[in-house]
Amino acid sequence: MRTTTFLSVFWLAALLSCSAPVEQNETLSADGTHQYWQSELKPFYHGVASGDPLADRVIIWTRVTPVEPGETMVKWSLATDEEMENVVQSGEKQTDETRDFTVKVDVTELTPATFYYYRFAVGNAQSPVGRTKTAPASEVDQLKFAIVSCSNFEAGYFNGFARIGEMDDIDAVLHLGDYIYEYEPGRYGDTSLKRFHLPAKEIVALSDYRTRYSQYRLDPDFQRAHQQHPFITIWDDHEIANNSYQTGAENHQPESEGNYQDRKAAARQAYYEWLPVRESDGQQLYRTIRYGDMADLIMLDERLAGRSAQVDSFTHPDYNAADRSMLGGDQLTWFKGQLQSSKAVWKVIGNQVIFSGVDLSMTRPNNPVNLDAWDGYPVEKQHIIDFLKNEAISDVIFVTGDTHMSWAYEVPESIEAYRRDSTATVAVEFGTTSITSANLDERMHPDTVRLLEQRLQFGGHNPHLKYTNMRDHGYLLLTLDRESALADWRYVETVAKRSSVERSGKQMRLSRSSHELE
Repeated sequence: MRTTTFLSVFWLAALLSCSAPVEQNETLSADGTHQYWQSELKPFYHGVASGDPLADRVIIWTRVTPVEPGETMVKWSLATDEEMENVVQSGEKQTDETRDFTVKVDVTELTPATFYYYRFAVGNAQSPVGRTKTAPASEVDQLKFAIVSCSNFEAGYFNGFARIGEMDDIDAVLHLGDYIYEYEPGRYGDTSLKRFHLPAKEIVALSDYRTRYSQYRLDPDFQRAHQQHPFITIWDDHEIANNSYQTGAENHQPESEGNYQDRKAAARQAYYEWLPVRESDGQQLYRTIRYGDMADLIMLDERLAGRSAQVDSFTHPDYNAADRSMLGGDQLTWFKGQLQSSKAVWKVIGNQVIFSGVDLSMTRPNNPVNLDAWDGYPVEKQHIIDFLKNEAISDVIFVTGDTHMSWAYEVPESIEAYRRDSTATVAVEFGTTSITSANLDERMHPDTVRLLEQRLQFGGHNPHLKYTNMRDHGYLLLTLDRESALADWRYVETVAKRSSVERSGKQMRLSRSSHELE
């Protein structure tokens, strides 16, 4: 394992050091593919990042691209000013090939609701200065989060990340999964852009996952978003393999790709190395991030913690089996406990796949249910709905990724109950579109997509669906205050080239103690 890691690290180091001069952070290699790096950042080519902010601490991250094997000592400092003159914390951290030369520091004893700036150094070389912000500890008047998902490098340029990186008024970025994609070059994306994946194969081994993360984090727009804001992340399936679950995945073939548990362990290790996420003793990713008395961010793991295998049809005899689970028993118990004990104004659920459900029978009569989403696990889904209703837990907002489309739902007790009484609801759900990953606009004429949107929302099958957009890429801004929550879907002009043009596509407001979207 150490030999494979060593070769991977030096392959990347050679790639970086042999690059041509970078013009506007972009160049084309000899084979026409895109490569990104900034030679002046050496050895901090991957920039800096922060994440999992609490009231008194935050994770800061970087990676050192080594010029020789062995241990590297990295200095870090954290200050209250961008010029790094008023340093309040500093120290050293050792890294080596066993961590892929990544560095994570959990900086403690910080002041709540405060902007901090941080930097790393090796010898005379210094990293860019990052900015982060701690969570509030008590009362807070307003919070704003940028919510993102599905950032496929091959599908286009990360213009959504570029716009987020320009903001100075958001508290954190919530990435709901599909941070990377595991496919081989040309399998899933826009080949005309020549943003081909590295390594040039489907990623399976630890060195493969590390190289893929490295490629994504060389993108300057992705780097800028990380540099400017703390991220709170959760994995979905493509950080491992398509439609993954506890014991397998649709895109894993044991006969040619080896043991799935080995692949899952490699994917998990690379994720913890490359993401600014706090690591727990049990290595469980689900967690709650508290933002004072305003919001509890309850981040779920709907892939590796306890998910049962998907069934292949809603007519499958096990479809309604009581022992089939999305979360697993331990996480489900924890989730209900977090909801029940929360004293926050808003309970925001970091959710990977659609909870509310969508009836696709008008377009897919033989396959009307997304079996990889919560509709594929109907018993556990209804158990959570009943729990929210019976425990009278109010002001719950599911924020969801995965579909590459925008959604707004009033979450019903059941569709039948909702048809009788539109107040028979337990929560709302806001789905964010993709940063780049393909939606219907890449496969159909826009007019056809608009017609489909109208049929889904107003055709009578989905009365709880209040908004959908299946055409545009971007992100979601969620603003919370004591009286209401505002969802603002932001759409970029294109992902086929770098562009600074974006627009607000739709806003929906939710008043406190109500599940009616306005």
